Amino acid sequence: MRHGKKVNHLSRQQGHRRSLLANMACSLIEHKRINTTVAKAKALKQFVEPLITKSKEDTTHNRRIVFANLRNKYGVTELFREVAAKVGDRPGGYTRIIKLGNRLGDNADMAMIELVDFNELYNGGKKEEKKAKSRRGGKAKKAEVTASEAPAAESTENTEAAE
Repeated sequence: MRHGKKVNHLSRQQGHRRSLLANMACSLIEHKRINTTVAKAKALKQFVEPLITKSKEDTTHNRRIVFANLRNKYGVTELFREVAAKVGDRPGGYTRIIKLGNRLGDNADMAMIELVDFNELYNGGKKEEKKAKSRRGGKAKKAEVTASEAPAAESTENTEAAE
């Protein structure tokens, strides 16, 4: 049974695992998406999502907590400036894991982990909204247009007749 064994040790000792996750988190924040194995991607998701939640409120205490985990001042700065601005209204689920297949050399399961708000392909980006097409609305609009044009035509005829 796996009671109380939430952390995937990734076949590494504690210090090596923390450094690995910190470096991967900094790369994810900097590049907005990285390719890695599925196991590392799942471990990274658990590591980085609480840090992104901390970055939503820009206080000195939160910056120090995030810096203690990331150990990279440029990563912390980018997290609190750019990433926090985009994920400010999102209640959670800041990352997405997409499985890519197997690696050629050792057949390891590969995945791409990315920040959800920075992918314009999936979240739609800033597209212009199209008008809803309805079949019945066209007839009513044409009737309104012809009704508004009719008085204008009559007024021009009246002015010509008066001259």
